[in-house]
Amino acid sequence: MHYDLIVVGGSFAGLSAAIQAARARRNVLVIDAGQPRNRFAEHSHGFLGQDGRAPDAILDDARRQLLAYPTASVFSGRADKAVAAGSDDFKITTDGGEIFGAARLVLATGVRDILPDVPGLAEQWGKTVLHCPYCHGYEVSGGSLGVLATGPLSMHQAQLIADWGDVTLFGNGLLEPDAEQMAVLEKCKVRFEPSTVAELREDGSGGLIVHLDDGRTVGVQAMFTAPRNTMASLLAEQLGCGFTDGFLGPVITVDERQQTTVPGVYAAGDAARAMHNIAFAVSGGAFAGVCAHQSMVFG
Repeated sequence: MHYDLIVVGGSFAGLSAAIQAARARRNVLVIDAGQPRNRFAEHSHGFLGQDGRAPDAILDDARRQLLAYPTASVFSGRADKAVAAGSDDFKITTDGGEIFGAARLVLATGVRDILPDVPGLAEQWGKTVLHCPYCHGYEVSGGSLGVLATGPLSMHQAQLIADWGDVTLFGNGLLEPDAEQMAVLEKCKVRFEPSTVAELREDGSGGLIVHLDDGRTVGVQAMFTAPRNTMASLLAEQLGCGFTDGFLGPVITVDERQQTTVPGVYAAGDAARAMHNIAFAVSGGAFAGVCAHQSMVFG
């Protein structure tokens, strides 16, 4: 079947885009590999009307609501290849060999986090090792918090997170503030720890023990870090879409209507903006779906 719109990625941005097209009575297919970026988090926060709910529960409801529209469908699988035969003729091939065509595409393919190579960190990702204070800061606020440096931007992250607690910035061999930067940290009451972090371990009461390479330990309620990220899918590159350098990795370049540099291809969610959270993904996805539909009407 040749669809009006194929949305690749069935998380918050993708489902938001799809429901706009479905409500416009267009045939829309969502191809979803079932690997949302926030699958490691037990709860979602800061998303209006859904605060504290599990992300997968929100997505389950969203898929059910989407599939209530007769022109919408969801295919479970990974989109491996994308080809543009023209501005209104795109082909998507899945990992199982299925081929689907559409007049328009929305890429909501997300990003993959490249976690710091610290023993114990990956096991705590989304639990006591966190990225976004707006998403998870309130729940761990009021006590000792850590920021694990991944580069120069960690200075800004430590300054920001000081609004949530008593912060120690762990340089981890990647960050050595100069006198001016140290003055900024002191103004925010952020301590700087230059030693390398050797390991992170649970403390048995919901927090973390930070083991340093000199044998010392530091207790924190949670550790924040800003990992580099990369595209979770090669589809945008295969289609020839342009990229922009974001804060922590590449971002698919989109215009004011969420269209990529390839006509007929739209993008939304974490793959298409430098700042990430659910509310931003839903907003961008909804607008991408609307604009993709309007392009089919007005050209």
